Amino acid sequence: MDEISLQKNVLTDRLLRSWVKCRRKSWLDINGDKSQKTWVAHRALELDNQQKSLALLFLTEKPERGLEACARGAKNVVGLRLKGETPQGNPLEAHPPVLQRIEGSSKWGKFEYRPVLPRQGRRITREHRLVLAISGFLLGQIQSKDVKEGMAINLNRKELQRNKIILKSSLLNQLFESLEKLSLDINKPTPPPLTTDRRKCTLCSWRSFCNIEAAATGHLSEVSGVGSRRRQMLLELGISNLSELAETDPQELSLKLESFGNQHVKVASELVAQAKAQKAKKIERLSSSSSIPELVKAEGVLVYDIESDPDAREDFLHGFLEVHRNLNGDLDPEGATYHPLLLAKKQGKKIAWEKINSLIMRHPDWPILHYGDTELLAINSIAKHNHASKIELDLLHKRLVDIHKRVRRKWLLPLNSYTLKTVAAWLGFRWSKDGADGARALLWWRQWKNLSLIKREKSYILEWIFEYNKDDCLATWTVAEWLLEMDRHSNQKTIKYDNPKK
Repeated sequence: MDEISLQKNVLTDRLLRSWVKCRRKSWLDINGDKSQKTWVAHRALELDNQQKSLALLFLTEKPERGLEACARGAKNVVGLRLKGETPQGNPLEAHPPVLQRIEGSSKWGKFEYRPVLPRQGRRITREHRLVLAISGFLLGQIQSKDVKEGMAINLNRKELQRNKIILKSSLLNQLFESLEKLSLDINKPTPPPLTTDRRKCTLCSWRSFCNIEAAATGHLSEVSGVGSRRRQMLLELGISNLSELAETDPQELSLKLESFGNQHVKVASELVAQAKAQKAKKIERLSSSSSIPELVKAEGVLVYDIESDPDAREDFLHGFLEVHRNLNGDLDPEGATYHPLLLAKKQGKKIAWEKINSLIMRHPDWPILHYGDTELLAINSIAKHNHASKIELDLLHKRLVDIHKRVRRKWLLPLNSYTLKTVAAWLGFRWSKDGADGARALLWWRQWKNLSLIKREKSYILEWIFEYNKDDCLATWTVAEWLLEMDRHSNQKTIKYDNPKK
């Protein structure tokens, strides 16, 4: 890596957003090897949300560009790069998506401007407030009038939600303190340590780079079941990495964790056992009973997976894989039939239930496999909305088999996560499109809904969504099939890990 220049880096609103999410990310954005970055769909989703939010904001009047537009008193102004310095003398820049004219006074006349920030999610966060504050601080210097407020906008069910953010002096003080810490961090010769809460790393383009370091150092976040809070507790108890946790006496750890609350006592043995499995790279059976007894006599099975848009609160695709027994009597995914049910929100839950119920009742005795709670909660909600009887709901629940729960109940795996992507990939399953995940499928869905696309483009995008969803169904079946295979070797207590499909 090149030596870091002694000259102070320009602090920007985008760099500040990175720093608020993760101090290490801001350092890597400036000093990291860009070839180590990977594309993630989250940034594209943010930009898509921003574009749609601004389109609604500009519905009555198109925006104008540059400081000249401000001088003319344009209602909305875009394309500005605000420059200045922090009180500590650091060069500072902000690129507000839009400035909106409001009543007041400035050097341009009897009006002034406030910054507007499109946001994702349901809450206004510290990140949103600080980004508005940096634009407000610089804008105040340019228009010769302190900016007292900003506005956060959010696309909510095709309506634009507006939230006024008061830019108090206390918020500006937080901003200047944060910018000073940001400047110190990005000018250090080495990156800050890995973040304590690595769940957010799935949204970061540096995740692969940081994952390598986390695995190499035995970072406690690598232990499945250890989040930021538990990691802090373990550090306070003198346990600093995966190896040390694996070597800890479970009963002793249980007694020590009691000081943090009784809810942590029960997990002590589970955490130690998980750390041991990961350190030894071994799988361990937790129960000798059958993993999926529902499949023993079943003539076939349905594998169920949903694709969702959480911001729109919409489950837009319910995918089912229909797996029959072959001539040898084995459940065989090779001849499986895939049924994608595309259910746009405007169709309503009545149509959704009619389509889903019609499909699953073709084989009323077949188990329905899924991975995690999403499918259970979704189909239960749809059924209740359509006044399904208690008997119908009970029969439906008996058919639903959560493969994720069966894995966690029956096995310890040498993995830092028990998500479908992690477990299925460990078993050798590969998705058809490299890097495909739920966020990218959501991006494709939003692109498919774009009315400006030609019919052929829409067809290609829909094929990608279906292919990804079908792969998720096949991945779920891969895990289920492994559980069945391991049941046939129930006499073995522990097995040395050697990638099962290799």
